[in-house]
Amino acid sequence: MVHDDPPSDVLQRLETAEQLKLDGKHVEALVILEQLLFEDPENIAALEEVADNELSLHHYERAETAAKQAVALDRDSYTGYYILGFLRSHAEQWPEAVVHLRRSNALKPNNPEILRCLGWALFSDGERAQGVVTLERALNLESDNTLILCDLGIAYLQLRNFAKSKSLFLRALDLDPGNLRARECIQALERLRSMLSEQTVTARRGKA
Repeated sequence: MVHDDPPSDVLQRLETAEQLKLDGKHVEALVILEQLLFEDPENIAALEEVADNELSLHHYERAETAAKQAVALDRDSYTGYYILGFLRSHAEQWPEAVVHLRRSNALKPNNPEILRCLGWALFSDGERAQGVVTLERALNLESDNTLILCDLGIAYLQLRNFAKSKSLFLRALDLDPGNLRARECIQALERLRSMLSEQTVTARRGKA
């Protein structure tokens, strides 16, 4: 769908809201965006931004409502489909998440965040090989993204590739020494590796 460019004052307000969002001022951003929607309920960019800000505030129902409105008005709203996919992933509704995120990825290829979420949804839905390949693609596009590093590390951990998994978690810690998720993942990895080692020893003793 082709849309006319928004008037300059609308564009300026959208940019202000975007900057507020990037600064973590989601409530302030929403004030601007809701005024834009009051003036024009079919402002797709504003709907997408509302969904994104509500998502950041963990207002999942509000985020879903705005995202659904965006895709209903514009079938090419990759942001709308991404947010719907993210929400389905959060609820562990993996098949639905994959559908939305594949649609988002088709509309906006080579976006690391979309690929990260798609890869994790695929992996969690049982398409493990495709999930890992997709997460690797995301990492190739953004090699210093700690979220991708940790997601891919967890995937390899579940596949029992401990060396690859640990290297990814250590890379995340190298980039962000205070990354609690990466630290907890390394601890989980070491516990699992130790448990499996003990099981192997016990099994060998049983055969002796």
